[in-house]
Amino acid sequence: MNVEALYQDIILDHYKHPRGRQLLADPAGESHQVNPTCGDEVTVQVGLDSDGHLLVGYEGQGCSISQASASVMSELVAGFDPAQGDDARRAFVELMHSKGAAEPDEDVLGDAVAFVGVAKYPARIKCALLPWMALQDAEAKAGIGIAQEGTSTS
Repeated sequence: MNVEALYQDIILDHYKHPRGRQLLADPAGESHQVNPTCGDEVTVQVGLDSDGHLLVGYEGQGCSISQASASVMSELVAGFDPAQGDDARRAFVELMHSKGAAEPDEDVLGDAVAFVGVAKYPARIKCALLPWMALQDAEAKAGIGIAQEGTSTS
């Protein structure tokens, strides 16, 4: 099995068996984002546990890319301290803007490295970024993390 097929399998697994797909009982921040191009939607909620680690929940609907990305994002950053979450989000955004030429760091991105192939398709980049931009916006609304960059998926 080649790497590209493995990455496709990871994305399909997250789409078919989403991780973290539930809203939080008492979120500190929430963001609902829509990709007007295709109609993908995601609501991401964030909070902090008693140790200051991220709690992340989401719900959404849309294509396999957007929903798998939400699952990967939720699984990856839940339990991180906010700075680690920001590092992962920035690394994912950089990956999506690499046009497929990046060498993603699996230690930082975990299963999100599977989206390197998606970065080759400009129409799909917004799908993959949607939950990550919702995460950034939800953190900003909650006053969690750095979340300094804009929240646009463009």
